[in-house]
Amino acid sequence: MAGKQQQPPYLHLAELTASQFLDIWKHYDADGNGYIEGKELENFFQELESARKGAGVESRNANFAEKMRSFMQKYDKNADGKIEMAELAQILPTEENFLLCFRQHVGSSAEFMEAWRKYDTDRSGYIEANELKGFLSDLLEKANRPYDEPQLQEYTQTILRMFDFNGDGKLCLSEMSRLLPVQENFLLKFQGMKLDSEEFNAIFAFYDKDGNGFIDENELDALLKDLSEKNKKEIGIQQLTNYRKSIMNLSDGGKLYRKELEIVLCNEPPL
Repeated sequence: MAGKQQQPPYLHLAELTASQFLDIWKHYDADGNGYIEGKELENFFQELESARKGAGVESRNANFAEKMRSFMQKYDKNADGKIEMAELAQILPTEENFLLCFRQHVGSSAEFMEAWRKYDTDRSGYIEANELKGFLSDLLEKANRPYDEPQLQEYTQTILRMFDFNGDGKLCLSEMSRLLPVQENFLLKFQGMKLDSEEFNAIFAFYDKDGNGFIDENELDALLKDLSEKNKKEIGIQQLTNYRKSIMNLSDGGKLYRKELEIVLCNEPPL
């Protein structure tokens, strides 16, 4: 039919490479907002069903709405009615799925922040291409996954294509955090609370009572609680504890300096 969008390649394949996975993601996340939702989600499910049928994988006899509801119950881990990249990685048969590999070995937000501190060697608030390559190499070795230099280069470039939205050859914390499982990604909680530099300076000065240039765990607890209440975001005691532990992994011996906290709470990482 004229004007009908062509079905993307690869959905019918038994295995996908990293680049093929990215092509599928970009095809369905048409508005580039980081989710497959609404009409995008309907199109994805319809075409996935068609590809499975073509491959001889018949789903149970049910109407479209029932099948889609069952599908979302299985894969929409945080039940928000949308599919994130990490959730799509569990749906598609991807042999070279470094996203799953990443989540397996840096699967909690605390571990993620610890890894961030290790690989953001210049404390810039970014992981640059050469730092990202080292990060992936270490990750693959931990997972006992064999790789060669061309594969490592492809993985590095593919992640840059996925998350380097402004094309500057580096990734900031909020971009990299999208590799985490959605239920672990505490940084999503702060997306609507991002501060400009003036607001951040005022808040940091308020909680750094003695003016020594850093805050400790108790001060961070109070800051996070007040920030969430100010933005009408509900955070339970356990969540608050987890968030504090995660952010403190950026600290230097229990001292969270201005630059470290700025990476988490500001619209732009520090210059």
